[in-house]
Amino acid sequence: MEQRNRLSVAGGLALALTIAGAAQSASAQATSGSYPAMAPRDQYMMDKTAEIALARTAAPAALSNDASVLVLGAHGFETAATGGNHFTCLVERSWDKPFDDSEFWNQKMRGPICMNEAAVRTVLPMIMERAEWALSGVSKDEMAERSKNSAKANTPPAAGAMSYMLSKEQYLSDDNGHPWHPHVMIFSPTTDGSAWGADVKGSPVLSGPLTSQITVFFIPVRKWSDGTLADYDPPPAASDDHHHH
Repeated sequence: MEQRNRLSVAGGLALALTIAGAAQSASAQATSGSYPAMAPRDQYMMDKTAEIALARTAAPAALSNDASVLVLGAHGFETAATGGNHFTCLVERSWDKPFDDSEFWNQKMRGPICMNEAAVRTVLPMIMERAEWALSGVSKDEMAERSKNSAKANTPPAAGAMSYMLSKEQYLSDDNGHPWHPHVMIFSPTTDGSAWGADVKGSPVLSGPLTSQITVFFIPVRKWSDGTLADYDPPPAASDDHHHH
């Protein structure tokens, strides 16, 4: 029961690179064919000014106002603002999800994220490569194939690689992605969640594979980037069997 809940909650989290139980639960969901292929590409695009503003909502203004910002252009992510600190903010799209996620092509997904320097060096290149592939018309199966040999997709994260996803405007999945919870993500070389005490009853930490090289630890936090308190009650819709009263 707990295990199933954990997976459905974490799978709903499944953000671009936010996959927590998605690998385990996606096989069950993969049969739903709502997003069998890429939508018309303009549906993934945003007005540039709006995209910059959305990207900055990923972290508190004290961090994001001075961060570099990337926006999605015709061929991939482009620098829209160069910052004075070591953070980079962008809005992830659905093709950062695991290849077996049923929402891999969900054009509604928007995942504002601000990454620290270690993540920019070792995790962001894979995200940028995925965007280039998607926008050049590469199929999901072909992306999965290319990822096996891609240097960027097979780089382990640097020590201390992390990111903020505190945007109240995040839309991570159709299940409970709008928004899920404000959370901090820590990127680790592939490791079992138990090393962090993740995914057990009462633990605030969730974990899941991002790529063959990366485990992501998700830690929900109290406040959105605008300072307002996040609502943790009732639990996400996916976990109805949480209700024991």
